[in-house]
Amino acid sequence: MKRLLTVIKVKGIQFIITTSFTLVTVLVMLFVGVMLYGKFAQTAEQNAYLHTQQILEQVKYNLDSYLNGMTQIFELVDDKIRRSKGLTADKLSEQLETIVETRKDIVSIAVFTREGTLLATTPSKVLRQNTRLTEQSWFQKAIEDPTNMNFSLPHIQNLFKGEYTWVVSMSREILLHGPDGEIPTVLLVDVNFKEIDDLCQRVGLGKKGYVYIIDLVGNIVYHPQQQLIYAGLKNENRSLPLKHSYGSYVEETEDEARLITIKTIDQLGWKIIGVSYMDEIVTTKKEISRFIFWLLIFVIVIVLFVLHYLSAKISRPIKLLERSMEKVEQGDFSESEPIRGSHEVEQLSLRFHLMVAKVRELMHQIIREQEAKRKSELEVLQAQINPHFLYNTLNSVVRMVGNGKNEDVITTITSLSKLFRISLSRGKNIITVREELDHARHYLIIQKMRYKQKFEYEIVVENEDEVLNCLTLKLLLQPIVENAIYHGIEHLADPGRIRIFAAIIDGKVLLQVSDNGLGMSPDVLAQVKAGFYKSEEGSGVGIQNVQERIRLTFGEQYGLEIASEQEEGTVVRVWIPRQVAEERDRL
Repeated sequence: MKRLLTVIKVKGIQFIITTSFTLVTVLVMLFVGVMLYGKFAQTAEQNAYLHTQQILEQVKYNLDSYLNGMTQIFELVDDKIRRSKGLTADKLSEQLETIVETRKDIVSIAVFTREGTLLATTPSKVLRQNTRLTEQSWFQKAIEDPTNMNFSLPHIQNLFKGEYTWVVSMSREILLHGPDGEIPTVLLVDVNFKEIDDLCQRVGLGKKGYVYIIDLVGNIVYHPQQQLIYAGLKNENRSLPLKHSYGSYVEETEDEARLITIKTIDQLGWKIIGVSYMDEIVTTKKEISRFIFWLLIFVIVIVLFVLHYLSAKISRPIKLLERSMEKVEQGDFSESEPIRGSHEVEQLSLRFHLMVAKVRELMHQIIREQEAKRKSELEVLQAQINPHFLYNTLNSVVRMVGNGKNEDVITTITSLSKLFRISLSRGKNIITVREELDHARHYLIIQKMRYKQKFEYEIVVENEDEVLNCLTLKLLLQPIVENAIYHGIEHLADPGRIRIFAAIIDGKVLLQVSDNGLGMSPDVLAQVKAGFYKSEEGSGVGIQNVQERIRLTFGEQYGLEIASEQEEGTVVRVWIPRQVAEERDRL
Protein backbone atom coordinates (compact mmCIF):
# COMPACT_ATOMS: atom_id res chain seq x y z
CA MET A 1 0.00 0.00 0.00
CA LYS A 2 2.81 2.38 0.93
CA ARG A 3 4.56 1.53 -2.33
CA LEU A 4 1.33 2.13 -4.26
CA LEU A 5 0.90 5.53 -2.59
CA THR A 6 4.52 6.31 -3.44
CA VAL A 7 3.94 5.42 -7.09
CA ILE A 8 0.74 7.49 -7.21
CA LYS A 9 2.51 10.37 -5.43
CA VAL A 10 -0.45 11.36 -3.26
CA LYS A 11 1.28 14.63 -2.41
CA GLY A 12 2.00 15.43 -6.06
CA ILE A 13 0.46 18.57 -7.48
CA GLN A 14 -1.15 16.61 -10.33
CA PHE A 15 -2.78 14.18 -7.86
CA ILE A 16 -3.97 17.04 -5.66
CA ILE A 17 -5.41 18.98 -8.61
CA THR A 18 -7.11 15.90 -10.06
CA THR A 19 -8.48 14.72 -6.69
CA SER A 20 -9.67 18.15 -5.58
CA PHE A 21 -11.46 19.01 -8.80
CA THR A 22 -12.89 15.50 -9.04
CA LEU A 23 -14.33 15.70 -5.51
CA VAL A 24 -15.79 19.13 -6.20
CA THR A 25 -17.24 17.91 -9.49
CA VAL A 26 -18.69 14.77 -7.91
CA LEU A 27 -20.28 16.78 -5.08
CA VAL A 28 -21.75 19.26 -7.55
CA MET A 29 -22.98 16.46 -9.80
CA LEU A 30 -24.49 14.63 -6.81
CA PHE A 31 -26.25 17.79 -5.69
CA VAL A 32 -27.50 18.49 -9.20
CA GLY A 33 -28.45 14.82 -9.64
CA VAL A 34 -30.46 14.76 -6.41
CA MET A 35 -32.19 18.00 -7.33
CA LEU A 36 -32.93 16.77 -10.86
CA TYR A 37 -34.15 13.43 -9.55
CA GLY A 38 -36.47 15.11 -7.07
CA LYS A 39 -37.78 17.50 -9.71
CA PHE A 40 -38.14 14.85 -12.40
CA ALA A 41 -39.75 12.38 -9.96
CA GLN A 42 -42.20 15.02 -8.79
CA THR A 43 -42.95 16.00 -12.37
CA ALA A 44 -43.36 12.36 -13.40
CA GLU A 45 -45.78 11.78 -10.53
CA GLN A 46 -47.73 14.92 -11.36
CA ASN A 47 -47.76 13.94 -15.02
CA ALA A 48 -49.07 10.49 -14.06
CA TYR A 49 -51.86 12.10 -12.04
CA LEU A 50 -52.62 14.56 -14.82
CA HIS A 51 -52.45 11.83 -17.46
CA THR A 52 -54.92 9.70 -15.53
CA GLN A 53 -57.28 12.64 -15.05
CA GLN A 54 -57.07 13.53 -18.75
CA ILE A 55 -57.85 9.95 -19.76
CA LEU A 56 -60.82 9.81 -17.42
CA GLU A 57 -61.94 13.21 -18.65
CA GLN A 58 -61.83 11.82 -22.19
CA VAL A 59 -63.80 8.74 -21.13
CA LYS A 60 -66.33 10.96 -19.41
CA TYR A 61 -66.61 13.11 -22.54
CA ASN A 62 -67.08 10.06 -24.77
CA LEU A 63 -69.72 8.52 -22.50
CA ASP A 64 -71.50 11.85 -22.16
CA SER A 65 -71.55 12.19 -25.92
CA TYR A 66 -72.77 8.64 -26.38
CA LEU A 67 -75.48 8.91 -23.74
CA ASN A 68 -76.58 12.30 -25.09
CA GLY A 69 -76.89 10.68 -28.48
CA MET A 70 -78.93 7.85 -27.05
CA THR A 71 -81.06 10.34 -25.15
CA GLN A 72 -81.75 12.18 -28.38
CA ILE A 73 -82.74 8.87 -29.99
CA PHE A 74 -85.03 8.18 -27.06
CA GLU A 75 -86.61 11.64 -27.42
CA LEU A 76 -86.97 11.05 -31.18
CA VAL A 77 -88.81 7.79 -30.52
CA ASP A 78 -90.97 9.54 -27.93
CA ASP A 79 -91.74 12.25 -30.43
CA LYS A 80 -92.63 9.70 -33.12
CA ILE A 81 -94.98 7.94 -30.75
CA ARG A 82 -96.60 11.19 -29.60
CA ARG A 83 -97.20 12.10 -33.24
CA SER A 84 -98.65 8.64 -34.08
CA LYS A 85 -102.25 9.72 -33.45
CA GLY A 86 -104.45 7.75 -35.78
CA LEU A 87 -101.70 5.39 -36.84
CA THR A 88 -102.12 1.70 -36.60
CA ALA A 89 -99.78 -0.43 -34.53
CA ASP A 90 -98.21 -1.81 -37.67
CA LYS A 91 -97.58 1.68 -39.02
CA LEU A 92 -96.01 2.79 -35.70
CA SER A 93 -93.80 -0.33 -35.67
CA GLU A 94 -92.68 0.48 -39.21
CA GLN A 95 -91.59 4.00 -38.19
CA LEU A 96 -89.78 2.68 -35.16
CA GLU A 97 -88.07 0.10 -37.39
CA THR A 98 -86.72 2.97 -39.48
CA ILE A 99 -85.11 4.49 -36.37
CA VAL A 100 -83.62 1.14 -35.29
CA GLU A 101 -82.03 0.66 -38.68
CA THR A 102 -80.16 4.00 -38.34
CA ARG A 103 -78.39 2.81 -35.16
CA LYS A 104 -76.80 -0.58 -34.91
CA ASP A 105 -76.39 -0.21 -31.15
CA ILE A 106 -80.17 -0.09 -30.56
CA VAL A 107 -81.26 -3.63 -29.73
CA SER A 108 -85.00 -3.05 -29.46
CA ILE A 109 -87.71 -0.44 -28.93
CA ALA A 110 -90.93 -1.42 -27.17
CA VAL A 111 -94.05 0.23 -25.75
CA PHE A 112 -95.88 -1.32 -22.81
CA THR A 113 -99.04 -0.40 -20.94
CA ARG A 114 -98.70 0.32 -17.25
CA GLU A 115 -100.04 -3.20 -16.72
CA GLY A 116 -97.17 -4.68 -18.77
CA THR A 117 -99.04 -5.41 -21.97
CA LEU A 118 -96.91 -5.10 -25.08
CA LEU A 119 -98.38 -2.55 -27.47
CA ALA A 120 -95.63 -2.29 -30.05
CA THR A 121 -92.07 -3.50 -30.55
CA THR A 122 -89.34 -3.34 -33.12
CA PRO A 123 -87.80 -5.44 -34.36
CA SER A 124 -90.84 -7.62 -34.22
CA LYS A 125 -90.29 -10.31 -31.65
CA VAL A 126 -92.43 -12.58 -29.54
CA LEU A 127 -92.65 -11.60 -25.90
CA ARG A 128 -91.61 -14.39 -23.58
CA GLN A 129 -94.02 -15.57 -20.94
CA ASN A 130 -93.31 -15.25 -17.21
CA THR A 131 -90.84 -12.42 -17.66
CA ARG A 132 -92.30 -10.63 -14.65
CA LEU A 133 -91.90 -7.47 -16.64
CA THR A 134 -93.68 -5.16 -14.21
CA GLU A 135 -91.20 -6.16 -11.49
CA GLN A 136 -88.18 -5.20 -13.44
CA SER A 137 -86.36 -2.07 -12.24
CA TRP A 138 -86.50 -0.12 -15.49
CA PHE A 139 -90.31 -0.58 -15.60
CA GLN A 140 -90.85 0.35 -11.98
CA LYS A 141 -88.62 3.47 -12.24
CA ALA A 142 -90.57 4.60 -15.29
CA ILE A 143 -93.83 4.29 -13.33
CA GLU A 144 -92.40 5.86 -10.18
CA ASP A 145 -90.71 8.79 -11.99
CA PRO A 146 -92.67 9.39 -15.17
CA THR A 147 -91.03 12.76 -15.95
CA ASN A 148 -87.37 11.64 -16.12
CA MET A 149 -85.71 9.11 -18.35
CA ASN A 150 -84.18 6.21 -16.48
CA PHE A 151 -81.04 4.26 -17.32
CA SER A 152 -80.81 0.75 -15.96
CA LEU A 153 -77.76 -1.20 -15.01
CA PRO A 154 -76.37 -3.50 -17.69
CA HIS A 155 -78.44 -6.66 -17.84
CA ILE A 156 -79.39 -9.40 -20.23
CA GLN A 157 -82.37 -8.60 -22.40
CA ASN A 158 -84.72 -11.54 -21.79
CA LEU A 159 -88.12 -10.04 -22.70
CA PHE A 160 -88.22 -11.44 -26.18
CA LYS A 161 -87.51 -14.80 -27.61
CA GLY A 162 -84.35 -15.10 -29.65
CA GLU A 163 -80.93 -13.59 -28.84
CA TYR A 164 -80.21 -12.54 -25.31
CA THR A 165 -78.09 -9.38 -25.56
CA TRP A 166 -76.25 -7.51 -22.80
CA VAL A 167 -78.05 -4.14 -22.79
CA VAL A 168 -78.67 -0.94 -20.91
CA SER A 169 -82.35 -0.06 -20.85
CA MET A 170 -83.68 3.48 -21.18
CA SER A 171 -87.28 3.86 -20.03
CA ARG A 172 -89.83 6.57 -19.31
CA GLU A 173 -93.55 6.90 -19.13
CA ILE A 174 -95.11 8.47 -22.26
CA LEU A 175 -98.68 9.21 -23.38
CA LEU A 176 -99.97 7.25 -26.35
CA HIS A 177 -102.98 8.67 -28.30
CA GLY A 178 -105.51 5.90 -28.59
CA PRO A 179 -109.07 5.75 -29.74
CA ASP A 180 -110.23 6.46 -26.22
CA GLY A 181 -107.80 9.30 -25.62
CA GLU A 182 -104.31 9.43 -24.20
CA ILE A 183 -103.06 6.28 -22.58
CA PRO A 184 -100.03 6.30 -20.22
CA THR A 185 -97.54 3.79 -21.46
CA VAL A 186 -93.89 2.88 -20.82
CA LEU A 187 -91.35 3.39 -23.60
CA LEU A 188 -88.36 1.04 -23.51
CA VAL A 189 -85.21 1.50 -25.62
CA ASP A 190 -82.56 -1.19 -25.14
CA VAL A 191 -79.05 -0.11 -26.08
CA ASN A 192 -76.36 -2.64 -26.71
CA PHE A 193 -73.88 -2.43 -23.80
CA LYS A 194 -71.06 -3.44 -26.10
CA GLU A 195 -70.67 0.19 -27.24
CA ILE A 196 -70.06 1.36 -23.67
CA ASP A 197 -67.88 -1.65 -23.06
CA ASP A 198 -65.75 -0.85 -26.12
CA LEU A 199 -65.35 2.78 -25.05
CA CYS A 200 -64.05 1.70 -21.66
CA GLN A 201 -61.87 -1.16 -22.85
CA ARG A 202 -59.91 1.14 -25.15
CA VAL A 203 -58.74 3.08 -22.11
CA GLY A 204 -55.31 2.12 -20.73
CA LEU A 205 -53.73 3.35 -17.51
CA GLY A 206 -50.28 1.81 -17.66
CA LYS A 207 -49.73 -1.91 -18.00
CA LYS A 208 -51.98 -2.91 -15.10
CA GLY A 209 -54.32 0.07 -14.65
CA TYR A 210 -57.95 0.09 -15.75
CA VAL A 211 -61.23 2.03 -15.60
CA TYR A 212 -64.54 0.93 -14.10
CA ILE A 213 -67.95 2.61 -13.69
CA ILE A 214 -70.38 2.51 -10.81
CA ASP A 215 -73.86 4.02 -10.43
CA LEU A 216 -75.15 6.29 -7.71
CA VAL A 217 -75.48 3.51 -5.14
CA GLY A 218 -72.26 1.71 -5.96
CA ASN A 219 -73.51 -0.93 -8.37
CA ILE A 220 -70.93 -1.74 -10.98
CA VAL A 221 -71.98 -0.58 -14.43
CA TYR A 222 -68.76 -1.60 -16.15
CA HIS A 223 -65.62 -3.36 -15.01
CA PRO A 224 -62.99 -5.07 -17.22
CA GLN A 225 -63.08 -8.01 -14.81
CA GLN A 226 -66.78 -7.93 -14.14
CA GLN A 227 -67.13 -11.70 -14.30
CA LEU A 228 -64.54 -12.10 -11.49
CA ILE A 229 -66.40 -9.57 -9.36
CA TYR A 230 -69.72 -11.32 -9.89
CA ALA A 231 -68.01 -14.58 -9.01
CA GLY A 232 -66.61 -13.04 -5.80
CA LEU A 233 -62.98 -13.53 -6.91
CA LYS A 234 -62.24 -9.82 -7.04
CA ASN A 235 -63.47 -6.91 -5.01
CA GLU A 236 -63.37 -3.19 -5.45
CA ASN A 237 -63.53 -0.80 -2.54
CA ARG A 238 -66.39 1.44 -3.67
CA SER A 239 -67.07 3.19 -0.40
CA LEU A 240 -64.64 6.09 -0.92
CA PRO A 241 -65.57 6.69 -4.58
CA LEU A 242 -69.21 6.98 -3.49
CA LYS A 243 -68.23 9.83 -1.18
CA HIS A 244 -66.41 11.84 -3.87
CA SER A 245 -67.49 13.13 -7.26
CA TYR A 246 -64.08 14.26 -8.48
CA GLY A 247 -60.44 14.04 -7.37
CA SER A 248 -57.66 11.57 -6.71
CA TYR A 249 -56.30 9.71 -3.73
CA VAL A 250 -53.86 6.92 -3.04
CA GLU A 251 -55.38 3.72 -1.78
CA GLU A 252 -53.02 1.58 0.31
CA THR A 253 -53.60 -2.16 0.52
CA GLU A 254 -51.49 -4.96 1.98
CA ASP A 255 -50.03 -5.83 -1.40
CA GLU A 256 -49.86 -2.59 -3.29
CA ALA A 257 -50.70 1.09 -3.51
CA ARG A 258 -53.09 2.37 -6.14
CA LEU A 259 -53.89 5.83 -7.40
CA ILE A 260 -57.68 6.23 -7.55
CA THR A 261 -59.03 8.99 -9.79
CA ILE A 262 -62.77 9.80 -9.91
CA LYS A 263 -64.90 11.54 -12.52
CA THR A 264 -68.71 11.79 -12.49
CA ILE A 265 -71.06 11.70 -15.49
CA ASP A 266 -73.39 14.58 -14.67
CA GLN A 267 -76.30 13.26 -16.72
CA LEU A 268 -76.60 9.94 -14.87
CA GLY A 269 -74.52 10.37 -11.76
CA TRP A 270 -72.38 7.40 -12.77
CA LYS A 271 -68.80 7.60 -11.51
CA ILE A 272 -65.86 6.75 -13.71
CA ILE A 273 -63.06 5.42 -11.55
CA GLY A 274 -59.51 5.13 -12.88
CA VAL A 275 -57.12 2.78 -11.11
CA SER A 276 -53.36 3.31 -11.62
CA TYR A 277 -50.74 1.28 -9.80
CA MET A 278 -48.10 3.26 -7.93
CA ASP A 279 -45.35 0.74 -8.65
CA GLU A 280 -45.61 1.71 -12.33
CA ILE A 281 -45.22 5.37 -11.35
CA VAL A 282 -42.31 4.32 -9.12
CA THR A 283 -40.91 2.45 -12.10
CA THR A 284 -40.78 5.75 -13.91
CA LYS A 285 -38.90 7.18 -10.93
CA LYS A 286 -36.49 4.24 -11.04
CA GLU A 287 -35.89 4.82 -14.74
CA ILE A 288 -35.19 8.48 -14.03
CA SER A 289 -32.83 7.60 -11.17
CA ARG A 290 -31.07 5.00 -13.36
CA PHE A 291 -30.68 7.55 -16.15
CA ILE A 292 -29.31 10.18 -13.76
CA PHE A 293 -26.95 7.60 -12.22
CA TRP A 294 -25.42 6.60 -15.56
CA LEU A 295 -25.36 10.24 -16.65
CA LEU A 296 -23.44 11.03 -13.46
CA ILE A 297 -20.98 8.18 -14.10
CA PHE A 298 -20.49 9.30 -17.71
CA VAL A 299 -19.91 12.92 -16.70
CA ILE A 300 -17.48 11.89 -13.93
CA VAL A 301 -15.48 9.71 -16.35
CA ILE A 302 -15.30 12.54 -18.88
CA VAL A 303 -14.37 14.98 -16.13
CA LEU A 304 -11.64 12.60 -14.89
CA PHE A 305 -10.10 12.38 -18.36
CA VAL A 306 -10.28 16.15 -18.84
CA LEU A 307 -8.92 16.88 -15.35
CA HIS A 308 -6.12 14.34 -15.81
CA TYR A 309 -5.11 16.07 -19.05
CA LEU A 310 -5.36 19.58 -17.57
CA SER A 311 -3.57 18.67 -14.33
CA ALA A 312 -0.78 16.98 -16.31
CA LYS A 313 -0.45 20.07 -18.48
CA ILE A 314 -0.42 22.38 -15.44
CA SER A 315 1.98 20.26 -13.38
CA ARG A 316 4.38 19.37 -16.25
CA PRO A 317 6.44 22.61 -15.99
CA ILE A 318 6.64 22.16 -12.21
CA LYS A 319 7.80 18.54 -12.65
CA LEU A 320 10.43 19.68 -15.15
CA LEU A 321 11.58 22.28 -12.64
CA GLU A 322 11.68 19.58 -9.96
CA ARG A 323 13.88 17.38 -12.20
CA SER A 324 16.20 20.33 -12.80
CA MET A 325 16.50 20.81 -9.04
CA GLU A 326 17.21 17.10 -8.57
CA LYS A 327 20.03 17.30 -11.14
CA VAL A 328 21.50 20.25 -9.25
CA GLU A 329 21.09 18.32 -5.99
CA GLN A 330 23.09 15.47 -7.54
CA GLY A 331 25.83 17.90 -8.55
CA ASP A 332 24.90 18.44 -12.18
CA PHE A 333 25.15 22.19 -12.73
CA SER A 334 25.00 21.99 -16.53
CA GLU A 335 22.78 24.44 -18.34
CA SER A 336 19.23 23.31 -19.18
CA GLU A 337 16.47 24.67 -21.38
CA PRO A 338 14.16 27.33 -19.87
CA ILE A 339 10.83 25.84 -18.77
CA ARG A 340 7.73 27.15 -20.51
CA GLY A 341 4.39 27.31 -18.71
CA SER A 342 2.36 29.75 -16.69
CA HIS A 343 3.81 33.17 -15.85
CA GLU A 344 4.57 32.18 -12.27
CA VAL A 345 6.33 28.95 -13.30
CA GLU A 346 8.37 30.74 -15.98
CA GLN A 347 9.46 33.37 -13.47
CA LEU A 348 10.33 30.65 -10.93
CA SER A 349 12.32 28.77 -13.60
CA LEU A 350 14.12 31.95 -14.62
CA ARG A 351 15.11 32.73 -11.03
CA PHE A 352 16.23 29.14 -10.47
CA HIS A 353 18.42 29.08 -13.58
CA LEU A 354 19.94 32.43 -12.62
CA MET A 355 20.70 31.02 -9.19
CA VAL A 356 22.24 27.85 -10.72
CA ALA A 357 24.30 29.98 -13.11
CA LYS A 358 25.62 32.02 -10.19
CA VAL A 359 26.39 28.87 -8.20
CA ARG A 360 28.10 27.37 -11.27
CA GLU A 361 30.17 30.53 -11.72
CA LEU A 362 31.09 30.54 -8.03
CA MET A 363 32.11 26.88 -8.25
CA HIS A 364 34.24 27.55 -11.33
CA GLN A 365 35.79 30.47 -9.51
CA ILE A 366 36.53 28.28 -6.51
CA ILE A 367 38.01 25.59 -8.79
CA ARG A 368 40.20 28.15 -10.54
CA GLU A 369 41.30 29.52 -7.20
CA GLN A 370 42.03 26.02 -5.92
CA GLU A 371 43.97 25.15 -9.07
CA ALA A 372 45.95 28.36 -8.87
CA LYS A 373 46.63 27.64 -5.22
CA ARG A 374 47.72 24.10 -6.04
CA LYS A 375 49.96 25.29 -8.85
CA SER A 376 51.57 27.74 -6.52
CA GLU A 377 52.13 24.97 -3.99
CA LEU A 378 53.64 22.72 -6.65
CA GLU A 379 55.90 25.48 -7.89
CA VAL A 380 57.04 26.10 -4.34
CA LEU A 381 57.69 22.38 -3.94
CA GLN A 382 59.57 22.35 -7.23
CA ALA A 383 61.66 25.27 -6.04
CA GLN A 384 62.56 23.30 -2.88
CA ILE A 385 64.25 20.60 -4.94
CA ASN A 386 66.77 22.90 -6.59
CA PRO A 387 68.81 23.84 -3.49
CA HIS A 388 69.40 20.18 -2.62
CA PHE A 389 70.52 19.47 -6.19
CA LEU A 390 72.71 22.57 -6.15
CA TYR A 391 74.32 21.50 -2.90
CA ASN A 392 75.27 18.05 -4.24
CA THR A 393 76.52 19.50 -7.53
CA LEU A 394 78.77 22.01 -5.82
CA ASN A 395 80.20 19.27 -3.63
CA SER A 396 81.01 17.32 -6.80
CA VAL A 397 82.66 20.41 -8.32
CA VAL A 398 84.77 20.88 -5.18
CA ARG A 399 85.83 17.26 -5.35
CA MET A 400 86.74 17.56 -9.05
CA VAL A 401 88.79 20.72 -8.33
CA GLY A 402 90.58 18.85 -5.59
CA ASN A 403 91.40 16.08 -8.03
CA GLY A 404 92.58 18.52 -10.68
CA LYS A 405 89.87 17.69 -13.17
CA ASN A 406 89.54 21.15 -14.52
CA GLU A 407 87.87 20.10 -17.77
CA ASP A 408 85.15 18.25 -15.86
CA VAL A 409 84.70 21.29 -13.66
CA ILE A 410 84.21 23.48 -16.71
CA THR A 411 81.72 21.06 -18.20
CA THR A 412 79.79 20.78 -14.93
CA ILE A 413 79.70 24.50 -14.25
CA THR A 414 78.67 25.20 -17.85
CA SER A 415 75.81 22.68 -17.68
CA LEU A 416 74.78 24.01 -14.28
CA SER A 417 74.66 27.51 -15.69
CA LYS A 418 72.52 26.46 -18.64
CA LEU A 419 70.37 24.34 -16.34
CA PHE A 420 69.55 27.34 -14.16
CA ARG A 421 69.05 29.57 -17.16
CA ILE A 422 66.42 27.23 -18.53
CA SER A 423 64.92 26.75 -15.04
CA LEU A 424 64.42 30.43 -14.68
CA SER A 425 63.12 30.99 -18.26
CA ARG A 426 62.35 34.54 -17.25
CA GLY A 427 59.57 33.32 -14.95
CA LYS A 428 57.70 31.35 -17.59
CA ASN A 429 56.18 27.94 -16.79
CA ILE A 430 55.73 27.01 -20.43
CA ILE A 431 58.80 26.35 -22.54
CA THR A 432 59.51 24.47 -25.77
CA VAL A 433 60.30 20.81 -25.92
CA ARG A 434 63.72 21.82 -27.19
CA GLU A 435 64.38 23.78 -23.99
CA GLU A 436 62.96 20.99 -21.83
CA LEU A 437 65.23 18.42 -23.52
CA ASP A 438 68.24 20.76 -23.13
CA HIS A 439 67.37 21.11 -19.47
CA ALA A 440 67.25 17.32 -19.11
CA ARG A 441 70.50 16.92 -21.06
CA HIS A 442 72.38 19.36 -18.81
CA TYR A 443 70.92 17.71 -15.77
CA LEU A 444 72.16 14.32 -17.01
CA ILE A 445 75.62 15.77 -17.74
CA ILE A 446 75.89 17.06 -14.18
CA GLN A 447 74.62 13.83 -12.68
CA LYS A 448 76.90 11.75 -14.87
CA MET A 449 79.84 13.79 -13.51
CA ARG A 450 78.62 13.28 -9.98
CA TYR A 451 78.20 9.53 -10.42
CA LYS A 452 81.58 9.15 -12.18
CA GLN A 453 80.31 7.98 -15.51
CA LYS A 454 78.17 5.26 -13.91
CA PHE A 455 75.58 5.48 -16.64
CA GLU A 456 75.20 6.51 -20.25
CA TYR A 457 72.30 8.43 -21.71
CA GLU A 458 70.90 9.33 -25.05
CA ILE A 459 68.21 11.73 -26.22
CA VAL A 460 66.35 10.74 -29.36
CA VAL A 461 63.84 13.02 -31.08
CA GLU A 462 61.64 11.82 -33.89
CA ASN A 463 60.70 14.43 -36.43
CA GLU A 464 62.72 17.12 -34.67
CA ASP A 465 61.42 20.14 -36.63
CA GLU A 466 57.93 19.52 -35.38
CA VAL A 467 58.51 18.07 -31.94
CA LEU A 468 61.15 20.51 -30.69
CA ASN A 469 58.92 23.52 -31.34
CA CYS A 470 56.03 22.12 -29.35
CA LEU A 471 55.29 23.57 -25.94
CA THR A 472 55.52 21.82 -22.59
CA LEU A 473 55.53 22.55 -18.90
CA LYS A 474 58.88 23.45 -17.52
CA LEU A 475 60.90 20.84 -15.58
CA LEU A 476 58.75 17.80 -16.37
CA LEU A 477 61.60 15.47 -17.21
CA GLN A 478 64.05 16.34 -14.41
CA PRO A 479 62.10 14.59 -11.57
CA ILE A 480 61.67 11.50 -13.77
CA VAL A 481 65.32 11.40 -14.71
CA GLU A 482 66.24 11.97 -11.07
CA ASN A 483 64.15 8.95 -10.00
CA ALA A 484 65.74 6.86 -12.77
CA ILE A 485 69.18 7.70 -11.40
CA TYR A 486 68.46 7.47 -7.65
CA HIS A 487 66.18 4.39 -7.66
CA GLY A 488 67.10 2.62 -10.87
CA ILE A 489 70.78 3.04 -11.59
CA GLU A 490 72.54 4.22 -8.40
CA HIS A 491 72.46 0.74 -6.83
CA LEU A 492 72.96 -1.09 -10.10
CA ALA A 493 76.14 -3.14 -10.35
CA ASP A 494 76.32 -2.87 -14.12
CA PRO A 495 76.57 0.38 -16.07
CA GLY A 496 73.27 2.15 -16.37
CA ARG A 497 71.51 3.52 -19.42
CA ILE A 498 68.95 6.27 -19.64
CA ARG A 499 67.13 7.02 -22.84
CA ILE A 500 64.91 10.04 -23.49
CA PHE A 501 62.63 9.79 -26.49
CA ALA A 502 60.40 12.55 -27.88
CA ALA A 503 57.85 12.19 -30.66
CA ILE A 504 54.29 13.11 -31.72
CA ILE A 505 51.89 10.17 -31.56
CA ASP A 506 48.19 10.36 -32.29
CA GLY A 507 48.26 14.15 -32.21
CA LYS A 508 49.85 14.27 -28.77
CA VAL A 509 53.44 14.91 -27.68
CA LEU A 510 55.19 11.97 -26.05
CA LEU A 511 58.18 12.48 -23.79
CA GLN A 512 59.46 9.11 -22.65
CA VAL A 513 62.18 8.37 -20.09
CA SER A 514 63.35 4.76 -19.86
CA ASP A 515 66.15 3.13 -17.90
CA ASN A 516 67.61 -0.32 -17.37
CA GLY A 517 67.65 0.05 -13.60
CA LEU A 518 66.32 -2.11 -10.77
CA GLY A 519 62.70 -1.47 -11.65
CA MET A 520 59.77 -1.59 -9.20
CA SER A 521 57.76 -4.37 -7.66
CA PRO A 522 54.06 -4.53 -8.60
CA ASP A 523 53.01 -3.17 -5.19
CA VAL A 524 55.36 -0.25 -5.37
CA LEU A 525 54.34 0.42 -8.96
CA ALA A 526 50.65 0.42 -7.94
CA GLN A 527 51.33 2.87 -5.12
CA VAL A 528 53.32 5.12 -7.44
CA LYS A 529 50.50 5.13 -10.00
CA ALA A 530 47.98 5.89 -7.25
CA GLY A 531 50.16 8.72 -5.98
CA PHE A 532 50.52 7.16 -2.52
CA TYR A 533 54.13 6.03 -2.69
CA LYS A 534 56.77 7.95 -0.84
CA SER A 535 60.26 6.57 -0.23
CA GLU A 536 62.39 7.30 2.79
CA GLU A 537 64.36 9.85 0.75
CA GLY A 538 61.13 11.58 -0.14
CA SER A 539 61.06 10.22 -3.66
CA GLY A 540 57.65 9.93 -5.22
CA VAL A 541 56.78 13.54 -4.55
CA GLY A 542 58.43 14.55 -7.81
CA ILE A 543 56.43 12.09 -9.92
CA GLN A 544 53.16 13.10 -8.23
CA ASN A 545 54.11 16.73 -8.67
CA VAL A 546 54.60 16.24 -12.42
CA GLN A 547 51.32 14.36 -12.73
CA GLU A 548 49.29 17.03 -10.95
CA ARG A 549 50.93 19.90 -12.83
CA ILE A 550 50.13 18.28 -16.20
CA ARG A 551 46.50 17.62 -15.31
CA LEU A 552 45.96 21.01 -13.74
CA THR A 553 47.37 22.67 -16.83
CA PHE A 554 46.18 20.45 -19.70
CA GLY A 555 43.30 18.35 -18.29
CA GLU A 556 42.64 14.88 -17.01
CA GLN A 557 43.23 13.22 -20.42
CA TYR A 558 46.95 13.97 -20.17
CA GLY A 559 49.55 12.85 -17.66
CA LEU A 560 51.95 10.03 -16.92
CA GLU A 561 52.03 6.35 -17.82
CA ILE A 562 54.45 4.23 -15.82
CA ALA A 563 55.54 0.71 -16.64
CA SER A 564 58.22 -1.07 -14.63
CA GLU A 565 59.53 -4.55 -14.16
CA GLN A 566 62.03 -5.61 -11.56
CA GLU A 567 65.61 -6.20 -12.87
CA GLU A 568 64.43 -4.90 -16.26
CA GLY A 569 63.96 -1.19 -15.73
CA THR A 570 61.25 1.47 -15.79
CA VAL A 571 59.56 3.37 -18.58
CA VAL A 572 57.75 6.64 -17.85
CA ARG A 573 55.71 8.22 -20.65
CA VAL A 574 54.65 11.83 -20.44
CA TRP A 575 51.67 12.81 -22.59
CA ILE A 576 50.96 16.45 -23.24
CA PRO A 577 48.87 18.19 -25.91
CA ARG A 578 50.49 19.10 -29.18
CA GLN A 579 50.79 22.86 -29.03
CA VAL A 580 53.29 24.85 -31.04
CA ALA A 581 55.02 27.99 -29.95
CA GLU A 582 52.38 30.27 -31.53
CA GLU A 583 49.83 29.01 -28.99
CA ARG A 584 51.97 29.96 -26.05
CA ASP A 585 49.92 33.07 -25.30
CA ARG A 586 46.77 31.05 -24.77
CA LEU A 587 48.27 28.97 -21.97
